Amino acid sequence: MNSAKRLWRVTGAAVLVSTVVCAVGFGYAIKEIMFPAPITGTETSVPGGAAAKPVEENWAAKRQIRIVALGDSLSAGTGDLSGRGYVGQVKEKLQEQLGKPVFVYNNFAIPGFRTYDLLKDWDAKKDIDKSLSEADLVLFTIGGNDLFEGGQDLFTNPQTGEGFNPQAAAQRLPEAVKRLEQVMDRVAKAAPKAKIMYVGLYHPFLDLDPKREGSPLVQRWNTAAFEIANKYPNITVVPTFDLFELNLNKYLYTDHFHPNQDGYERIAGRIADILK
Repeated sequence: MNSAKRLWRVTGAAVLVSTVVCAVGFGYAIKEIMFPAPITGTETSVPGGAAAKPVEENWAAKRQIRIVALGDSLSAGTGDLSGRGYVGQVKEKLQEQLGKPVFVYNNFAIPGFRTYDLLKDWDAKKDIDKSLSEADLVLFTIGGNDLFEGGQDLFTNPQTGEGFNPQAAAQRLPEAVKRLEQVMDRVAKAAPKAKIMYVGLYHPFLDLDPKREGSPLVQRWNTAAFEIANKYPNITVVPTFDLFELNLNKYLYTDHFHPNQDGYERIAGRIADILK
C-alpha cells in the first residue's frame, strides 16, 4: 500500500515538473516572438542554433582608410601637373565622403609598365604583398602600354598621324589578357579584405581614328577585364571609355596619351561614386 502511495507521489511530481518546464518554455518562446533580442553589428543569426559568425568589418567602423596603388603611369599620375593623379584625388574625395583620415599607404605604380613588368616587379619586391594585405582600398591600372605601346605600329605615318591601324594592338591583346588574369588573381589573393578597383582603358587616339576602328579593340579589353574581375567578389572594373569619348583633348595631357588634371578628376570622381 505504501509502495503504491509512493509511486503516485513520484508520478505526480514528475507530471508537475513537466508542466512547469513546458510552461516556462512556452513563455520564453512567446517572449522571443513578441520581444526579439536585437542582433548586434558584429553577429549574425545562424539557422539551427549554430554559433554566430562575425560580420566583415565595414568602412564605417574603421578609424582610417589605407589606399595602396600599383600599375602603370596612370596610377603614378603622369600628366597631372598638380602631382595628385587619380589616386591622390580619390584620397581627397573619400576623406570628404567618409569624414575620416584617408592615406595613400603605398603607390607602387611605375610609368611605362606593362602586365609582364608588373608581375616581374612584384616578384622582386616582397613589400607589395605586405602592403596589399594591410590595404582597405586597392587602385590599379595596367594594360594600356600592352596594347598601345605608345602608338608603336598603330600609324602608317607617325609624322602626320594618318592611317590609324589597330591591327598591331589586336595582335598583342590575347597574351596581354592572359597576363591581366594573372595580375588580378594575384591582387585578389594578396588583398582579400580590401575593395579593389581596376581602372579600365579609354581610347587615347580616338580623334586620330576617324573610322573608330580602335574602339572595339578597347572594348574587347575592357570586356575581358570585366569577365576576369567577375570571378572575384572584391574586384570592380571602373569604366572610363565614356569619360574621354567626347571632348577628348580637353581631358588629355599634351602627350596625347595620359589624362591631364581634369581627366584624372573624372576618373577619381567615378571611383568615389562607386564607393559611396
